Amino acid sequence: MIKLRSTKKYFGRSSSKLSSKALKGAENQKELGANNNIAEIKWELRPGGMLVQRRESGQSDGEGLITIRVSTVSQWHDISIESTSTFGELKMILSLVTGMEPREQRLLFKGKERDDGDYLHMVGVRDKDKVLLLQDPAIKEMKLLAQPITNSCYTIRV
Repeated sequence: MIKLRSTKKYFGRSSSKLSSKALKGAENQKELGANNNIAEIKWELRPGGMLVQRRESGQSDGEGLITIRVSTVSQWHDISIESTSTFGELKMILSLVTGMEPREQRLLFKGKERDDGDYLHMVGVRDKDKVLLLQDPAIKEMKLLAQPITNSCYTIRV
């Protein structure tokens, strides 16, 4: 723990000057706001926990709906989803479209498999980007082994 000697000496004078300047600046901003229609600052909390100023011009990187083209081996699907969603949420939507359970799916973006907790906008997924959907080979093999083997033999007489 650090003790500061006579904190009034270091901070007392400057804080009073700053507060009077800040008050004058606030009054000027109120006047400008009334004349120029300047909006107040809006803040947003990002998924990582960072508090940032909300962007007003158009849509920012972390807001709005984006369209992702999800490609499987034989077909592709255009999915509209919010850019602040996770890959796990994308898997839930894809399970409705493809019929594959989310645990069976492997999503690849830019050549890397992404975890369910990764956010789309944090990884860099933008509007009209492509994501590759593969079926997990281990689960595919388990499904094949779980199916009952029916051995039907036919006798052919000539």
